[in-house]
Amino acid sequence: MENIDVLVVDDEAVIREGLRRILEKEGYHVETSASGQIALERLQDENYGLVITDLKMPGMSGMEVLKAIKILQPEVPVIIITGFSTVDTAVEAMKNGAFDYIAKPFTPDQITEKVRKALEQRAVLLENIFLKKELGEHHGFDTFVGESKEMQKVYRRIIQVAPTDSTVLITGESGTGKELVARAVHNNSHRRDNPFVAVDCTSLAENLLESELFGHVKGSFTGAIQTKTGLFKVADGGTLFLDEISNISLTTQAKLLRVLQEREITPIGSTQPIPIDIRLVAATNKNLRTLVSQGTFREDLFFRLNIIPLDLPPLRERTGDLHLLIGHFLSTFSEEMGRDIRGLAPDALALLEDYAFPGNVRELENIIERAVVLAEGDLIQKEDLELRVATDAQAGGGGYVPQNVEELKETKRQIRERAVEPIEKAFVLQALKRNNWNITRAAEETGMLRPNFQALLKKLRISVRNQMPN
Repeated sequence: MENIDVLVVDDEAVIREGLRRILEKEGYHVETSASGQIALERLQDENYGLVITDLKMPGMSGMEVLKAIKILQPEVPVIIITGFSTVDTAVEAMKNGAFDYIAKPFTPDQITEKVRKALEQRAVLLENIFLKKELGEHHGFDTFVGESKEMQKVYRRIIQVAPTDSTVLITGESGTGKELVARAVHNNSHRRDNPFVAVDCTSLAENLLESELFGHVKGSFTGAIQTKTGLFKVADGGTLFLDEISNISLTTQAKLLRVLQEREITPIGSTQPIPIDIRLVAATNKNLRTLVSQGTFREDLFFRLNIIPLDLPPLRERTGDLHLLIGHFLSTFSEEMGRDIRGLAPDALALLEDYAFPGNVRELENIIERAVVLAEGDLIQKEDLELRVATDAQAGGGGYVPQNVEELKETKRQIRERAVEPIEKAFVLQALKRNNWNITRAAEETGMLRPNFQALLKKLRISVRNQMPN
């Protein structure tokens, strides 16, 4: 248990000592004070996790102590104890910031339960204070931009996991910022002064990936004209980020699993293992559980990677972040290009607000950069965005022809999603109807895991409560 310091303030010695015995038995460190004045002197010099004070005391009352604490140490929860159990005093104490109120006589269980709940609230409050401090005035965290609840969950998870050496698996659609998360984890860890090495597992051929990761000795294969240090060793002491890890072969997966288990690598052509000290962060835009069920990804490696999962929300689910991101990219590219762009025309902004962003934040960044280049005045116009995919493809215009491979991918994805969505909706709704709207039974009947079935419901924006007949 965390060694929490508790201050008990009461003019009755029997109450002070009784509370001390109850709380010390629970593992807390307890200090007592016979008056409000002495308590406040201590609060000016010492930090406490919780204060328990009597309401009616000679000299300074418990209510006065409470008001002073809310100035000196506002994050400290206060429990008021009184023999005058009236609604009015309870309401007044709560209005002035008391966590809770308990009347004499009380039982040890009542006290320990109130204390436990008060300290839980304190932990949440301190976490939120720290998070807001980290966010500062930048509307984000680290290199991220965004204030939405969805992104605050991401920031909180980064803060929680960064100080550890646990392996992190980042999931999310393309363009959501998985490498930014990996860098944020590294930059907020004790490894921050050591290397951060990023590897795109899709950019290297299979025969080159092993050499890149583990290294090779001179002459070990054709073309190995000199000994090469593997990226696992280059990242020694720091963080190795394996992006799109779902693309590595089963053979390389087996070798990677062994490296993670043994914490040593053997370069190609060598028989001498080399110890490594790295923190591994992996990322994928695919569902590894599905790949495991299909036999294309090792289950034991998945469990080894999925120690700390971190899911990045797509831009369309980041409520309220779009305008912040637009402003950020607009400012960045205007400065880089020496342009004085003061904003977007109303119809241009409306177009972005209605756009689904299949390429997520990366796509928005590219759109704004292009618009800054093309804008002829100080306002970005609708045509400067060149959202042909958004206008023609979403409207079902068959005359639109993609101009490059990225536009082709986006167009195909949107057409595929529009075609598949009605079938998916019918599939889940019929399964729910057959199983009396019980999600667990519907998932079992269709052969899906319950979390996957729920994820499909969320994707299709289906609320079981709203769909159920009255």
